[in-house]
Amino acid sequence: QVQLVESGGGLVQPGDSLRLSCAASGRTLTNYAMGWFRQVPGKEREFVAHIRSRSSGSNTYYGDVVKGRFTISRDNSKNTVYLQMNSLKSEDTAVYYCAAATGMILSSIWNPTQYAYWGQGTQVTVSS
Repeated sequence: QVQLVESGGGLVQPGDSLRLSCAASGRTLTNYAMGWFRQVPGKEREFVAHIRSRSSGSNTYYGDVVKGRFTISRDNSKNTVYLQMNSLKSEDTAVYYCAAATGMILSSIWNPTQYAYWGQGTQVTVSS
């Protein structure tokens, strides 16, 4: 069993940066693929970013709306995954969730139903 706790959310202005953290306990994240998703009320959970497990090369993938602005990374020594968000826009406002999965195929990384473990979410609000 993996427990995930997100942190780092808050209120920022357009153009600002923010770094979210996802700390894991219960298991080491080394062999887990990790994803970040976001959700606003009334909409489906949206894929943001994904990083493969260490054994799969830790390659990274991004949703089109955040590509070039957001960076996902992992620090296996701290059992933590990060989401660095730059050039934030008002449309990035959402609750951000991290998720973990094992044995995930590449074609499924965008699908939230393929992740077994989820954090409770952290609110990010981008507003002037």
